[in-house]
Amino acid sequence: MMDLDALFTSDTLLEVRSGKMQKMRGLEIESGIDKSLCNGPVHISSLGIDGDEHDLTFHGGVDKAIHGYCSSHYPDWRQEFPSAADRFRPGGFGENFVTAQMNEKTLCIGDVVAVGDDEHGVLLQVSLPRQPCFKLNHRFVLKNFAPNTYKTSRTGWYYRVLREGTVKAGDMIRLVERKHPKWTIERVQEYLHRNQNDEAMNEELAGIEELGPESRNAFKRRVAAKERKARATAEIDLPNKKWREYRVTEKTRQTHRIVSLILEAVEPLTEPGDAALDEGAHVKIKLGNGLVRAYSIVDGDRNRFQLGIALDDRSRGGSKWLHEMTEVGHVLHVAAITAAVPIASAASHHIFVAAGIGLTAFLALVEAYKRINYSATLHYAVRSADDIPFKERVDKLGDNYVVLYDKAAGQRLDVANIIANMPWNSQLYFCGPKRLMDEAARETRARGIPDSEVHFEAFQADVSGDPFEVVVANKGGKLLKVGGEETLLEVLQKYFDVDSSCSVGNCGTCKIDCKEGRVEHRGTALSEAEKSTSMLACVSRGVGRITVEM
Repeated sequence: MMDLDALFTSDTLLEVRSGKMQKMRGLEIESGIDKSLCNGPVHISSLGIDGDEHDLTFHGGVDKAIHGYCSSHYPDWRQEFPSAADRFRPGGFGENFVTAQMNEKTLCIGDVVAVGDDEHGVLLQVSLPRQPCFKLNHRFVLKNFAPNTYKTSRTGWYYRVLREGTVKAGDMIRLVERKHPKWTIERVQEYLHRNQNDEAMNEELAGIEELGPESRNAFKRRVAAKERKARATAEIDLPNKKWREYRVTEKTRQTHRIVSLILEAVEPLTEPGDAALDEGAHVKIKLGNGLVRAYSIVDGDRNRFQLGIALDDRSRGGSKWLHEMTEVGHVLHVAAITAAVPIASAASHHIFVAAGIGLTAFLALVEAYKRINYSATLHYAVRSADDIPFKERVDKLGDNYVVLYDKAAGQRLDVANIIANMPWNSQLYFCGPKRLMDEAARETRARGIPDSEVHFEAFQADVSGDPFEVVVANKGGKLLKVGGEETLLEVLQKYFDVDSSCSVGNCGTCKIDCKEGRVEHRGTALSEAEKSTSMLACVSRGVGRITVEM
């Protein structure tokens, strides 16, 4: 009987597999995950099996030349996921080398192994664990399957090639050198995925040279994040650090009603990594007329970023001031740059639905997904072909990624039709005016789409309503009055330090506890369960008198 827990010393290569890039079922993107059996000897170069193809965005290269997988995992997968039992068979994970005994518990980072005879065989080094992605979900037709692989340490692993040569099924695999006997693949995964906050282990793993960059850099980023946090904690006079000064360096008219602004920090962040910003972020800006407004960041980082601002006919003063009063050279005060659009890495396909200036929330994300070969479609509605901001970038995405709806040409974006025809395991994202957002909420609810598979990124919110009173229980029972054109957030911020970001009900930063009274909920950041005990101070309104805690 095989001992699947004893550290590896030798094993037999049961199968050798390779494959070509081809379209994934139901998607337009290609993958090399389908691997066929290789009959007879195959040559292994520094990039793996000759003729084997990879999506080089995340696979292949010198540190991922060959993917190994233990065939003894497949019976467990079949038992745990009986609906997909017929798909759990050797080759299912897209592996090149199929073995029976060596696995994540018995292999260590940096292990050097010889395959085949001494004269013509290859010399390999275990480089890193496989990082599972949505393609496993799609391959096995199981939503959210991928996390199960690292939770159980059954991801497989990668080799780099130290000596080229020839291998075939039936060859002996034997251990030549073990540099890090305590760092099995399984133990690396413990700190890579399951216990990410162990600072000592993060530092140790960041220092292992044999660990491939994909994993090693993850540990390096954590060490750097710890250092950034320490610097931030050491800052004094925090209230004065809340707002940073940015100078307007460019103002460009995108369309007759949309301008773009580029803002650059007067005092840039200089430490490595401090300025990094994910796509889909938004920023809060204090305008010269006293208003505070949140806008989606089109692109950039914390030192220099671009905004797109549409002149809203119903503007309460925000877009009008930026259009008419802001000029190159003006200094604006900026706070709370946050990432609002979550990355749904388990989805097979990403459907972005935007109208007008709602494009700014998603443009950089769609561009990023195209760069990394993710399946995505942007459905974009505009008033006319002349009203497309950042048009060159939209055109560059191409017809495979963008479906344009020109209202002037009689074209209408139909949310129900988009949902009815979306591919399996799709993630939905919506950003646009209230009409679009209401239609999206209605159609997704009607079809029973879970909250986790939909993101609403509103750029405007209906915040007016009947006046109401608020008792702040944990602040001495202070009684506040909220007028019909005021928000609870605006009133609270006159007296207390209240965190907020988007100000339109997307992010949940301003969520507070509601202890008594009835609330008219608005915005999308709260689940139905959260609405029973919480409210969004930026958009939701009380009825009569309510009691809250901050």
